[in-house]
Amino acid sequence: MHIVVCIKQVPDTKIIKVNPKTNTLDRSSAPAILNPYDAHAVEEAVRLRALHGGKVTVLSMGPPQAVNAIKKCIEIGADEGVLISDRAFAGADTLATSYALTKAIEKIQKQEPIDLVLCGKHAIDGDTGQVGPGIARRMEIPPITNVLKIENVKVNEGKVEIRRKIENGYEVIQSTTPCLLTVEKEINEVSYSPLPNMIRAARYKPTVWTVADLEDVDRKQLGIKGSPTIVGKMWPPAKSEGAKLIEGDAKSQVSQLVSIVLEKRELFAQKGGK
Repeated sequence: MHIVVCIKQVPDTKIIKVNPKTNTLDRSSAPAILNPYDAHAVEEAVRLRALHGGKVTVLSMGPPQAVNAIKKCIEIGADEGVLISDRAFAGADTLATSYALTKAIEKIQKQEPIDLVLCGKHAIDGDTGQVGPGIARRMEIPPITNVLKIENVKVNEGKVEIRRKIENGYEVIQSTTPCLLTVEKEINEVSYSPLPNMIRAARYKPTVWTVADLEDVDRKQLGIKGSPTIVGKMWPPAKSEGAKLIEGDAKSQVSQLVSIVLEKRELFAQKGGK
């Protein structure tokens, strides 16, 4: 069983600041870490390998220092890591990112067939949740999002049973493989890395590919050129004035909420709408 996990190195959003002049994220203000949701995806892949055998390959796109995120995955228990790094990838939005990662997955798949692709639910710096489904669409495989538990994997039958989160609970579905899963943090707890894994990670050198190493790449779909998304402006988070818990039954809650909205509107009007 071969599992590919797509991961990303991100700034720690608990520490990162917004530049007040440019209204952009000051990435230098925070240390780079492995995206937390991706850590759970790697942990789940390692768990599945322990049950069914096989190999776990992690894949990332980023600058050369993103090898540190791959090393962290090796600590967790991944077997191999691949980084695609090239100036041509710079400035990519989710569309261009999914295209580049798909091209890398195609190369990995030619070397060894892939049964599952795992991703974290989203990256904490962008919070879009679009890259995973974008990869699945390009690979023409089923995308299954918000996975809470991988119930059963039937490797020989090419089937997997999954529990995924929905608005009012969860649902259990079955999919053919290969398929792509995006996982929630609740799927597992990332375990402490054993010493042999830490030693191996410290010495490990991931495979690094540039655009030239990938096949049949349309450079117009990479980086800024392949990114239709434009960020016009960014605002720092608004300061909260505190929250109020509205109690009672639904009818009472609606009545209270309407009163609050009308009160706020009146105060807004008194200030001249400023």
